[in-house]
Amino acid sequence: MNSNQCSFCGRKRNEVQMLISGQNGFICENCIEQAHTIVKDSASKTEYSPADSMEELKKPKQIKEFLDQYVIGQDQAKKQLSIAVYNHYKRLLHAQDENREVELEKSNIIMIGETGTGKTLLAKTIARELNVPFCIVDATILTEAGYVGEDVESILSRLLMVADYDVEKAEKGIVFIDEIDKIARKSDNPSITRDVSGEGVQQGLLKLLEGSIVNVPPQGGRKHPDQKYIQVNTQNILFIAGGAFDGIKEIIERRMNKQAIGFSSEKINKTDEDEYVLTNINAVDLRSFGLIPELLGRFPIITYLDKLTKETLVRIMKEPKNSIVNQFVELFKMDGTDLAITDGAIERIVEETIEKGLGARGLRGTTEKVLEDYMFSIGEDKKIVLTEDNILINR
Repeated sequence: MNSNQCSFCGRKRNEVQMLISGQNGFICENCIEQAHTIVKDSASKTEYSPADSMEELKKPKQIKEFLDQYVIGQDQAKKQLSIAVYNHYKRLLHAQDENREVELEKSNIIMIGETGTGKTLLAKTIARELNVPFCIVDATILTEAGYVGEDVESILSRLLMVADYDVEKAEKGIVFIDEIDKIARKSDNPSITRDVSGEGVQQGLLKLLEGSIVNVPPQGGRKHPDQKYIQVNTQNILFIAGGAFDGIKEIIERRMNKQAIGFSSEKINKTDEDEYVLTNINAVDLRSFGLIPELLGRFPIITYLDKLTKETLVRIMKEPKNSIVNQFVELFKMDGTDLAITDGAIERIVEETIEKGLGARGLRGTTEKVLEDYMFSIGEDKKIVLTEDNILINR
Protein backbone atom coordinates (compact mmCIF):
# COMPACT_ATOMS: atom_id res chain seq x y z
CA MET A 1 0.00 0.00 0.00
CA ASN A 2 1.57 3.27 -1.19
CA SER A 3 0.55 6.23 1.00
CA ASN A 4 1.72 8.73 -1.62
CA GLN A 5 -0.68 7.84 -4.44
CA CYS A 6 -4.38 7.02 -5.13
CA SER A 7 -5.00 3.26 -5.15
CA PHE A 8 -7.63 3.69 -7.96
CA CYS A 9 -6.19 6.13 -10.54
CA GLY A 10 -2.52 6.16 -9.46
CA ARG A 11 -2.26 9.97 -9.16
CA LYS A 12 0.50 11.17 -6.82
CA ARG A 13 -0.21 13.11 -3.62
CA ASN A 14 1.08 16.36 -5.18
CA GLU A 15 -1.29 15.94 -8.19
CA VAL A 16 -4.51 15.89 -6.15
CA GLN A 17 -6.08 18.10 -3.48
CA MET A 18 -6.62 15.30 -0.98
CA LEU A 19 -6.01 11.60 -0.40
CA ILE A 20 -8.43 9.81 1.92
CA SER A 21 -7.04 6.74 3.63
CA GLY A 22 -8.95 3.47 3.95
CA GLN A 23 -8.11 0.14 5.56
CA ASN A 24 -6.01 -1.10 2.63
CA GLY A 25 -5.58 1.89 0.34
CA PHE A 26 -6.10 5.56 -0.52
CA ILE A 27 -8.63 7.37 -2.73
CA CYS A 28 -8.45 10.88 -4.22
CA GLU A 29 -11.33 13.39 -4.58
CA ASN A 30 -11.58 12.76 -8.38
CA CYS A 31 -12.24 9.04 -7.90
CA ILE A 32 -14.77 9.78 -5.13
CA GLU A 33 -16.74 12.06 -7.49
CA GLN A 34 -16.67 9.47 -10.29
CA ALA A 35 -17.78 6.70 -7.95
CA HIS A 36 -20.62 8.88 -6.65
CA THR A 37 -21.80 9.58 -10.24
CA ILE A 38 -21.77 5.84 -11.07
CA VAL A 39 -23.78 4.97 -7.94
CA LYS A 40 -26.27 7.80 -8.62
CA ASP A 41 -26.79 6.76 -12.26
CA SER A 42 -27.25 3.09 -11.44
CA ALA A 43 -29.70 3.93 -8.63
CA SER A 44 -31.82 6.05 -10.96
CA LYS A 45 -31.83 3.29 -13.58
CA THR A 46 -33.03 0.58 -11.22
CA GLU A 47 -35.66 2.69 -9.46
CA TYR A 48 -38.23 2.03 -12.18
CA SER A 49 -37.33 -0.91 -14.37
CA PRO A 50 -40.21 -2.85 -15.92
CA ALA A 51 -39.58 -6.49 -16.76
CA ASP A 52 -37.25 -6.94 -19.74
CA SER A 53 -38.72 -10.25 -20.92
CA MET A 54 -41.91 -12.32 -20.75
CA GLU A 55 -40.17 -14.70 -18.30
CA GLU A 56 -39.70 -11.88 -15.77
CA LEU A 57 -43.33 -10.78 -15.93
CA LYS A 58 -45.57 -11.69 -13.02
CA LYS A 59 -48.71 -13.43 -14.25
CA PRO A 60 -52.17 -12.06 -13.29
CA LYS A 61 -52.59 -14.83 -10.68
CA GLN A 62 -49.34 -13.79 -8.98
CA ILE A 63 -50.36 -10.11 -8.96
CA LYS A 64 -53.72 -11.07 -7.42
CA GLU A 65 -51.98 -13.20 -4.77
CA PHE A 66 -49.99 -10.11 -3.74
CA LEU A 67 -53.19 -8.02 -3.57
CA ASP A 68 -54.83 -10.74 -1.43
CA GLN A 69 -52.27 -10.10 1.32
CA TYR A 70 -53.46 -6.52 1.80
CA VAL A 71 -57.01 -6.32 0.39
CA ILE A 72 -59.79 -8.60 1.67
CA GLY A 73 -62.53 -9.71 -0.76
CA GLN A 74 -63.25 -7.83 -4.02
CA ASP A 75 -62.06 -10.82 -6.07
CA GLN A 76 -63.69 -9.62 -9.31
CA ALA A 77 -62.04 -6.18 -9.14
CA LYS A 78 -58.64 -7.68 -8.19
CA LYS A 79 -58.88 -10.16 -11.05
CA GLN A 80 -59.64 -7.49 -13.67
CA LEU A 81 -57.05 -5.10 -12.24
CA SER A 82 -54.36 -7.81 -12.31
CA ILE A 83 -55.15 -8.59 -15.96
CA ALA A 84 -55.07 -4.89 -16.91
CA VAL A 85 -51.69 -4.35 -15.23
CA TYR A 86 -50.24 -7.56 -16.74
CA ASN A 87 -51.39 -6.53 -20.23
CA HIS A 88 -49.89 -3.08 -19.64
CA TYR A 89 -46.49 -4.67 -19.00
CA LYS A 90 -46.90 -6.83 -22.14
CA ARG A 91 -47.68 -3.73 -24.22
CA LEU A 92 -44.45 -2.12 -22.99
CA LEU A 93 -42.46 -5.20 -24.07
CA HIS A 94 -44.32 -5.40 -27.39
CA ALA A 95 -43.59 -1.74 -28.15
CA GLN A 96 -39.83 -2.51 -27.97
CA ASP A 97 -40.13 -5.09 -30.76
CA GLU A 98 -39.08 -3.36 -33.98
CA ASN A 99 -40.53 -6.14 -36.17
CA ARG A 100 -44.04 -5.92 -34.72
CA GLU A 101 -46.86 -6.01 -37.26
CA VAL A 102 -49.77 -5.45 -34.87
CA GLU A 103 -50.09 -2.36 -32.65
CA LEU A 104 -51.43 -3.27 -29.18
CA GLU A 105 -53.87 -0.73 -27.77
CA LYS A 106 -54.23 -0.15 -24.05
CA SER A 107 -57.36 -0.99 -22.05
CA ASN A 108 -57.99 1.69 -19.43
CA ILE A 109 -60.12 0.49 -16.53
CA ILE A 110 -62.88 2.12 -14.46
CA MET A 111 -63.78 0.88 -10.95
CA ILE A 112 -67.18 1.50 -9.37
CA GLY A 113 -67.92 1.00 -5.69
CA GLU A 114 -69.36 2.68 -2.61
CA THR A 115 -67.15 4.75 -0.32
CA GLY A 116 -64.80 2.67 1.81
CA THR A 117 -64.94 -0.48 -0.35
CA GLY A 118 -61.24 -0.33 -1.27
CA LYS A 119 -60.83 1.45 -4.64
CA THR A 120 -57.95 3.67 -3.56
CA LEU A 121 -56.45 0.90 -1.39
CA LEU A 122 -56.33 -1.42 -4.42
CA ALA A 123 -54.54 1.28 -6.42
CA LYS A 124 -52.05 2.03 -3.64
CA THR A 125 -51.37 -1.66 -3.01
CA ILE A 126 -50.75 -2.47 -6.65
CA ALA A 127 -48.30 0.46 -6.74
CA ARG A 128 -46.05 -1.46 -4.31
CA GLU A 129 -45.83 -4.37 -6.71
CA LEU A 130 -45.05 -2.32 -9.82
CA ASN A 131 -41.73 -1.18 -11.22
CA VAL A 132 -43.26 1.66 -13.24
CA PRO A 133 -44.03 5.22 -12.06
CA PHE A 134 -47.44 5.37 -10.40
CA CYS A 135 -49.48 8.31 -9.11
CA ILE A 136 -52.93 8.96 -7.68
CA VAL A 137 -54.75 12.14 -8.69
CA ASP A 138 -58.09 13.52 -7.52
CA ALA A 139 -60.57 14.49 -10.24
CA THR A 140 -62.37 16.92 -7.91
CA ILE A 141 -59.55 19.51 -8.17
CA LEU A 142 -59.69 19.62 -11.98
CA THR A 143 -61.45 22.43 -13.87
CA GLU A 144 -61.79 23.51 -17.47
CA ALA A 145 -58.89 25.53 -18.89
CA GLY A 146 -59.12 29.17 -17.90
CA TYR A 147 -60.82 28.67 -14.53
CA VAL A 148 -59.48 28.57 -10.97
CA GLY A 149 -58.34 25.05 -10.18
CA GLU A 150 -55.99 22.52 -11.75
CA ASP A 151 -55.63 21.93 -15.48
CA VAL A 152 -56.16 18.41 -16.80
CA GLU A 153 -52.46 18.39 -17.78
CA SER A 154 -51.52 18.63 -14.09
CA ILE A 155 -52.29 14.88 -13.91
CA LEU A 156 -49.18 14.28 -16.01
CA SER A 157 -47.21 16.84 -13.97
CA ARG A 158 -47.75 14.56 -10.96
CA LEU A 159 -46.58 11.51 -12.93
CA LEU A 160 -43.47 13.38 -14.12
CA MET A 161 -42.70 14.36 -10.54
CA VAL A 162 -42.89 10.70 -9.43
CA ALA A 163 -40.59 9.71 -12.32
CA ASP A 164 -38.02 12.41 -11.35
CA TYR A 165 -38.88 14.29 -14.56
CA ASP A 166 -37.60 11.42 -16.69
CA VAL A 167 -40.05 11.60 -19.64
CA GLU A 168 -39.19 8.11 -20.92
CA LYS A 169 -40.06 6.52 -17.58
CA ALA A 170 -43.20 8.63 -17.13
CA GLU A 171 -44.47 7.49 -20.55
CA LYS A 172 -44.61 3.92 -19.21
CA GLY A 173 -46.43 4.82 -15.99
CA ILE A 174 -49.85 4.17 -14.48
CA VAL A 175 -52.24 6.92 -13.33
CA PHE A 176 -55.13 6.33 -10.91
CA ILE A 177 -57.83 9.02 -11.26
CA ASP A 178 -59.89 9.03 -8.06
CA GLU A 179 -63.43 10.44 -7.65
CA ILE A 180 -64.10 10.24 -11.41
CA ASP A 181 -67.86 10.37 -10.71
CA LYS A 182 -67.52 13.93 -9.37
CA ILE A 183 -66.89 15.25 -12.89
CA ALA A 184 -70.14 13.77 -14.25
CA ARG A 185 -72.40 16.06 -16.25
CA LYS A 186 -74.73 17.71 -13.76
CA SER A 187 -77.86 17.43 -15.93
CA ASP A 188 -78.93 16.88 -19.52
CA ASN A 189 -80.57 20.29 -19.64
CA PRO A 190 -78.34 23.14 -20.87
CA SER A 191 -77.78 25.73 -18.16
CA ILE A 192 -76.94 29.45 -18.17
CA THR A 193 -73.93 28.74 -15.93
CA ARG A 194 -70.98 26.75 -17.25
CA ASP A 195 -70.26 23.30 -15.85
CA VAL A 196 -66.53 24.05 -15.46
CA SER A 197 -65.69 21.06 -13.26
CA GLY A 198 -67.95 18.58 -15.06
CA GLU A 199 -68.32 17.99 -18.77
CA GLY A 200 -65.52 20.45 -19.61
CA VAL A 201 -63.05 18.33 -17.59
CA GLN A 202 -64.28 15.13 -19.24
CA GLN A 203 -63.58 16.62 -22.68
CA GLY A 204 -60.15 17.76 -21.49
CA LEU A 205 -59.33 14.20 -20.40
CA LEU A 206 -60.07 12.73 -23.83
CA LYS A 207 -56.70 13.55 -25.44
CA LEU A 208 -54.83 12.24 -22.37
CA LEU A 209 -56.66 8.90 -22.29
CA GLU A 210 -56.56 8.21 -26.01
CA GLY A 211 -52.82 8.53 -26.47
CA SER A 212 -51.40 11.74 -27.83
CA ILE A 213 -48.45 14.08 -27.32
CA VAL A 214 -49.41 16.54 -24.56
CA ASN A 215 -47.59 19.73 -23.50
CA VAL A 216 -47.17 19.35 -19.75
CA PRO A 217 -46.26 22.27 -17.47
CA PRO A 218 -43.60 20.82 -15.11
CA GLN A 219 -44.74 22.96 -12.16
CA GLY A 220 -48.45 22.42 -12.59
CA GLY A 221 -49.90 24.96 -14.96
CA ARG A 222 -51.15 28.49 -15.00
CA LYS A 223 -49.47 29.62 -11.78
CA HIS A 224 -46.13 29.71 -13.68
CA PRO A 225 -46.98 30.97 -17.20
CA ASP A 226 -43.34 31.53 -18.19
CA GLN A 227 -42.19 27.92 -17.68
CA LYS A 228 -41.14 25.68 -20.58
CA TYR A 229 -43.49 22.81 -21.42
CA ILE A 230 -42.42 19.18 -21.44
CA GLN A 231 -43.85 16.99 -24.21
CA VAL A 232 -45.25 13.65 -22.98
CA ASN A 233 -46.69 10.90 -25.17
CA THR A 234 -49.61 9.28 -23.30
CA GLN A 235 -49.92 6.31 -25.67
CA ASN A 236 -48.36 3.86 -23.17
CA ILE A 237 -49.70 5.38 -19.95
CA LEU A 238 -52.37 3.17 -18.33
CA PHE A 239 -55.26 5.07 -16.74
CA ILE A 240 -57.33 3.52 -13.94
CA ALA A 241 -60.34 5.49 -12.70
CA GLY A 242 -62.41 4.98 -9.57
CA GLY A 243 -65.58 6.50 -8.17
CA ALA A 244 -68.48 5.85 -5.79
CA PHE A 245 -71.16 6.68 -8.40
CA ASP A 246 -73.79 7.25 -5.73
CA GLY A 247 -77.22 6.43 -7.18
CA ILE A 248 -75.96 4.17 -10.00
CA LYS A 249 -77.97 1.20 -8.67
CA GLU A 250 -81.26 3.01 -9.27
CA ILE A 251 -80.15 3.74 -12.86
CA ILE A 252 -79.30 0.03 -13.44
CA GLU A 253 -82.62 -1.07 -11.90
CA ARG A 254 -84.53 1.35 -14.11
CA ARG A 255 -82.80 -0.05 -17.20
CA MET A 256 -83.44 -3.64 -16.09
CA ASN A 257 -87.03 -2.78 -15.18
CA LYS A 258 -86.48 -4.00 -11.62
CA GLN A 259 -87.55 -0.83 -9.81
CA ALA A 260 -89.78 -1.52 -6.80
CA ILE A 261 -93.40 -0.66 -7.50
CA GLY A 262 -95.95 0.65 -5.00
CA PHE A 263 -95.59 2.14 -1.55
CA SER A 264 -93.19 -0.51 -0.21
CA SER A 265 -89.69 -0.44 -1.65
CA GLU A 266 -88.40 -3.29 0.52
CA LYS A 267 -86.81 -6.13 -1.35
CA ILE A 268 -86.20 -9.74 -0.38
CA ASN A 269 -82.50 -10.56 0.14
CA LYS A 270 -81.44 -6.91 -0.25
CA THR A 271 -77.69 -7.66 -0.16
CA ASP A 272 -77.94 -10.37 -2.82
CA GLU A 273 -80.13 -8.05 -4.87
CA ASP A 274 -77.55 -5.24 -4.64
CA GLU A 275 -74.73 -7.54 -5.78
CA TYR A 276 -76.85 -8.90 -8.63
CA VAL A 277 -77.70 -5.38 -9.80
CA LEU A 278 -74.02 -4.30 -9.81
CA THR A 279 -72.94 -7.33 -11.86
CA ASN A 280 -75.12 -5.97 -14.68
CA ILE A 281 -73.47 -2.56 -14.85
CA ASN A 282 -72.41 -1.35 -18.28
CA ALA A 283 -71.45 1.79 -20.19
CA VAL A 284 -75.11 2.72 -20.80
CA ASP A 285 -75.64 3.19 -17.03
CA LEU A 286 -72.51 5.33 -16.70
CA ARG A 287 -73.71 7.45 -19.60
CA SER A 288 -77.06 7.94 -17.86
CA PHE A 289 -75.12 8.93 -14.71
CA GLY A 290 -73.41 11.76 -16.57
CA LEU A 291 -70.20 10.50 -18.22
CA ILE A 292 -69.94 11.47 -21.87
CA PRO A 293 -69.81 8.65 -24.49
CA GLU A 294 -66.38 9.77 -25.77
CA LEU A 295 -64.90 9.29 -22.28
CA LEU A 296 -66.57 5.91 -21.75
CA GLY A 297 -65.21 4.68 -25.09
CA ARG A 298 -61.72 5.20 -23.68
CA PHE A 299 -62.49 3.03 -20.61
CA PRO A 300 -63.29 -0.37 -22.20
CA ILE A 301 -63.03 -2.30 -18.91
CA ILE A 302 -65.72 -1.57 -16.29
CA THR A 303 -65.45 -3.37 -12.95
CA TYR A 304 -67.30 -3.05 -9.66
CA LEU A 305 -66.50 -3.48 -5.96
CA ASP A 306 -68.91 -5.39 -3.73
CA LYS A 307 -70.60 -3.76 -0.75
CA LEU A 308 -68.76 -4.84 2.41
CA THR A 309 -70.63 -7.28 4.66
CA LYS A 310 -70.13 -7.66 8.41
CA GLU A 311 -68.04 -10.81 7.87
CA THR A 312 -65.78 -9.03 5.37
CA LEU A 313 -65.27 -6.06 7.74
CA VAL A 314 -64.31 -8.45 10.58
CA ARG A 315 -61.74 -10.05 8.26
CA ILE A 316 -60.43 -6.59 7.27
CA MET A 317 -59.91 -5.82 10.97
CA LYS A 318 -57.80 -8.95 11.54
CA GLU A 319 -56.35 -10.55 8.41
CA PRO A 320 -54.30 -8.14 6.22
CA LYS A 321 -50.58 -7.71 6.93
CA ASN A 322 -51.17 -4.12 8.00
CA SER A 323 -54.57 -4.77 9.62
CA ILE A 324 -56.00 -2.23 12.07
CA VAL A 325 -55.65 -4.66 15.00
CA ASN A 326 -51.97 -5.27 14.17
CA GLN A 327 -51.33 -1.52 13.87
CA PHE A 328 -52.75 -0.72 17.31
CA VAL A 329 -51.02 -3.73 18.90
CA GLU A 330 -47.75 -2.37 17.48
CA LEU A 331 -48.52 1.15 18.78
CA PHE A 332 -49.11 -0.11 22.31
CA LYS A 333 -46.07 -2.42 22.15
CA MET A 334 -43.83 0.64 21.70
CA ASP A 335 -44.85 1.68 25.23
CA GLY A 336 -44.31 -1.82 26.63
CA THR A 337 -48.05 -2.62 26.75
CA ASP A 338 -49.55 -5.87 25.43
CA LEU A 339 -52.89 -5.15 23.73
CA ALA A 340 -55.34 -7.94 22.98
CA ILE A 341 -58.69 -7.39 21.22
CA THR A 342 -61.17 -10.27 21.42
CA ASP A 343 -63.41 -11.37 18.54
CA GLY A 344 -66.45 -10.08 20.45
CA ALA A 345 -64.89 -6.59 20.72
CA ILE A 346 -64.02 -6.61 17.00
CA GLU A 347 -67.64 -7.45 16.14
CA ARG A 348 -68.88 -4.55 18.27
CA ILE A 349 -66.49 -2.16 16.47
CA VAL A 350 -67.68 -3.49 13.09
CA GLU A 351 -71.37 -3.14 14.00
CA GLU A 352 -70.81 0.46 15.10
CA THR A 353 -68.98 1.25 11.85
CA ILE A 354 -71.76 -0.29 9.73
CA GLU A 355 -74.29 1.96 11.49
CA LYS A 356 -72.25 5.01 10.50
CA GLY A 357 -72.17 3.82 6.87
CA LEU A 358 -68.51 4.73 6.34
CA GLY A 359 -67.27 1.41 4.94
CA ALA A 360 -63.84 0.02 5.81
CA ARG A 361 -62.45 3.54 6.14
CA GLY A 362 -64.60 4.06 9.25
CA LEU A 363 -63.08 1.08 11.13
CA ARG A 364 -60.00 3.06 12.19
CA GLY A 365 -62.08 5.94 13.54
CA THR A 366 -64.25 3.63 15.63
CA THR A 367 -61.21 1.75 16.96
CA GLU A 368 -59.50 5.06 17.85
CA LYS A 369 -62.60 6.08 19.80
CA VAL A 370 -62.73 2.76 21.66
CA LEU A 371 -59.05 2.93 22.64
CA GLU A 372 -59.05 6.67 23.40
CA ASP A 373 -58.90 6.37 27.22
CA TYR A 374 -56.33 3.55 27.08
CA MET A 375 -54.10 5.61 24.77
CA PHE A 376 -54.43 8.67 27.02
CA SER A 377 -53.12 6.72 30.03
CA ILE A 378 -50.70 4.57 27.99
CA GLY A 379 -47.81 2.99 29.88
CA GLU A 380 -49.78 2.57 33.13
CA ASP A 381 -50.96 -0.97 32.31
CA LYS A 382 -48.68 -3.72 31.09
CA LYS A 383 -51.56 -5.71 29.56
CA ILE A 384 -54.91 -4.57 28.16
CA VAL A 385 -57.60 -7.01 27.04
CA LEU A 386 -60.46 -5.39 25.12
CA THR A 387 -63.60 -7.54 25.32
CA GLU A 388 -67.21 -7.17 24.30
CA ASP A 389 -68.15 -6.37 27.91
CA ASN A 390 -65.56 -3.67 28.71
CA ILE A 391 -65.71 -1.93 25.32
CA LEU A 392 -66.99 1.63 25.56
CA ILE A 393 -68.26 3.40 22.45
CA ASN A 394 -69.14 7.06 22.92
CA ARG A 395 -71.59 8.13 20.27
